[in-house]
Amino acid sequence: MTQKHIHILGVCGTFMGGVAIIAKQMGYQVTGSDINVYPPMSTFLEQSGIKIIPNFDVEQLQPAPDMILVGNAMKRGNPCIEYMLENRLPFTSGPQWLHDNLLRNRWVFAVSGTHGKTTTTGMLSWILDQNGLEPGFLIGGISGNFGVSSRLGNSDYFVIEADEYDTAFFDKRSKFVHYNPKTLIINNIGFDHADIFDDLKAIQRQFHHMIRTMPQSGLVLSNAAETSAKETLAMGCWSAQQFIGEEQEWYAERITNDCSQFAVFHHGEKVAEVTWNIVGQHNMHNALMAIAAAHHAGVSIENSAKALAGFVNAKRRLEVKGEVNGVTVYDDFAHHPAEIQATLTALRDKVGGGVRILAVLEPRSNTMKMGHHKDEIAPALVRADHVYLLQPDNIPWEVVDIANNCIQPASCTADLDKLVDMIVAEAHPSDHILVMSNGSFGGIHQKLLTKLAQKS
Repeated sequence: MTQKHIHILGVCGTFMGGVAIIAKQMGYQVTGSDINVYPPMSTFLEQSGIKIIPNFDVEQLQPAPDMILVGNAMKRGNPCIEYMLENRLPFTSGPQWLHDNLLRNRWVFAVSGTHGKTTTTGMLSWILDQNGLEPGFLIGGISGNFGVSSRLGNSDYFVIEADEYDTAFFDKRSKFVHYNPKTLIINNIGFDHADIFDDLKAIQRQFHHMIRTMPQSGLVLSNAAETSAKETLAMGCWSAQQFIGEEQEWYAERITNDCSQFAVFHHGEKVAEVTWNIVGQHNMHNALMAIAAAHHAGVSIENSAKALAGFVNAKRRLEVKGEVNGVTVYDDFAHHPAEIQATLTALRDKVGGGVRILAVLEPRSNTMKMGHHKDEIAPALVRADHVYLLQPDNIPWEVVDIANNCIQPASCTADLDKLVDMIVAEAHPSDHILVMSNGSFGGIHQKLLTKLAQKS
């Protein structure tokens, strides 16, 4: 029997919300529930005609839908989960459903890695779109170009952000194991998600499981300088491999210091230049991966470079939140030492050496809360002129340990308003305030802009 009504538990997560919109575009009746119902995802779902129930009362499963999709935030003890299991209702995970009903019939471009997934997925989707390939996509954020996080598309091509986080409470494999890519980007492999992985080797094994599902006609793109990626590929790879880096198939070289203009080399020959409104060496490398992946599908390097000129990044990637009295406030999603360092380097390359950067960090990710990477955070902040740290009330360690290891002035407090006052007191015209967190940080950006405007 054809599944007609799909109900999604945990529908407002970025991934599950994207699945909901795609299922709706495929012709299914889609409903969902969540307790974290807020824009922008709630708005997109409602605009797509998807009813959201703001609770997990079991009445939502009466009568039973044809299939229940279980988000990976759902746990045993949830009323709907217990009712679903007790009454033997049909259920599956979002990644598994997506594979069975869509991905197995598509040329899947999977964009994986500890960092850079959302940005690179957006770049590749935009390149394919601008070259007439009409791809579907599922991005882990609202695309700056498309204004949505997902679409079904109108071709065989589908670009998906390939997350290594686990699939569901009943399936502890990484989400990306379900995607069966033909083209796989591995930006990098580092230790993260300490709440579900014991060590780096556990993460590498999941990447290896994904590689095992690829066809011989597939292509794996990775960074030649990435030791952890090399180790993973050495576990076995049955598809073609290409690498980015000096003396490799693909290489990018900055023309401007902030990488807002760079050259693309293929097999040692300069073949194109990219001029765009994005900065940072990490984004230059992300772009090179996207160009190489599109090339696998037949898009010329020159045409990819032209498309990137119009690329708009997702929100929270060095996003300017405002400028007041000569002070610019940025928001960035960086929550891992490698991301913090890359973002600070990008901003430093953009503003130059004679301008001050005030770095503001909230240790909020599960890995950070557990104390992993604690000793790596101070070195990652080295390109800031002053560091400000918020002490969360739910972590078992003190951020003053980071402050004490900083070579530049560093301040910390558990009081958000006090932190804002400290930053505003220090800020001078021409300063750049970089706020980094994978959460809302208590609305600190607007608090800073308001207080800066009041500063005489």
